Amino acid sequence: MSFDWSNLFSWQHLVSLLDVLVVWYVIYMLMMLLRGTKAVQLFRGIVVIILIKLASWYIGLETVSWIMDQVINWGIIAIIVIFQPEIRRGLEHLGRGSLFANYNKKENEAEIKLVDALDQAIQYMSKRRIGALITVQMNTGLDDYIETGIPLDADVSGALLINIFIPNTPLHDGAVIIKDNRIAVAAAYLPLSESNLIPKELGTRHRAAVGISEVTDALTIVVSEETGGVTITKNNELIRDLTQQDYRKLLYNELVPTQEEKTNAVARFFTEIFGKRGQKH
Repeated sequence: MSFDWSNLFSWQHLVSLLDVLVVWYVIYMLMMLLRGTKAVQLFRGIVVIILIKLASWYIGLETVSWIMDQVINWGIIAIIVIFQPEIRRGLEHLGRGSLFANYNKKENEAEIKLVDALDQAIQYMSKRRIGALITVQMNTGLDDYIETGIPLDADVSGALLINIFIPNTPLHDGAVIIKDNRIAVAAAYLPLSESNLIPKELGTRHRAAVGISEVTDALTIVVSEETGGVTITKNNELIRDLTQQDYRKLLYNELVPTQEEKTNAVARFFTEIFGKRGQKH
C-alpha cells in the first residue's frame, strides 16, 4: 500500500503546523520576558493551581474543584495586575518591533554610545580611585535587583555616572543598573558571592559583581577605590586589572551586536529549537 505524500503537504496540515509553531514562539517569548523576574515564581504558582484543579476533578473532590474554579475565574484579573510589568515590557517590545525586526543602525549607535559613556566614566574614576559598581542587563531580567535601588530612568552619560559615584553622595553606595541603554536605578543591592575563589584582597563591590554573575548573565564593571583597577565579571568569570584597550574591546564585543547576532527573534527561536547554535560567541 503506497503512501500519498500529497496528503501530508495539504493546506490543512500546513496551517496546523503554522498554528503549532506560532504557539511555540509565543510561549518562548513569554519565557524570555519572565526569565530572571519574580513572575517566574508566580507562574509556577499558577501551574500548581491548575494541577490541583485537574487532580481534584479526576479524584472527585467537588469542594476543592469548585474552589479552584473560583480561583481560576478570578485569577485572570489577578494575572493582569501581577504581571503588569512583564505585559507592559512585552507591549513595548512589540511596539518597537523588536520581537520581529532586526537590530537597526540607530540601536547600534545607542550601544556604541553606551560603551563610550562607560569608558569616559571608568577612565575618570580609575585615575582618581573612585569606587564604582555598574551592572548592565543582558538577556536575564534584573527586575528583582532594580526594585532595591533608587529609580532614575536616565540616559547613560559619563558625567552622570561619575556624579553618582562621587564619595559621600546619596547614591554612591550600591550598584548602578543599566537596562535597555538607560540607567534604571542607582544604589541597588546585588547578591554577594560566597565563593572561596575570590581573592581576599577584593572587597564587597567585587563580591557583589561576582554574585550577580553567578545568578544572571549580566555584565558588571567594578572600579576599585583602593587601586583604581578595572574589573569586569560575566557568567561567573572575574577578569581583573584591565587596560582601557582591553575593557573597551570586551565591552564592545559584549554590548554591540555583531552581524550574526542581528538575526531576528524568529530566527533565533528556530535555531535554538533545532539546536543549530552549538558554539558560544
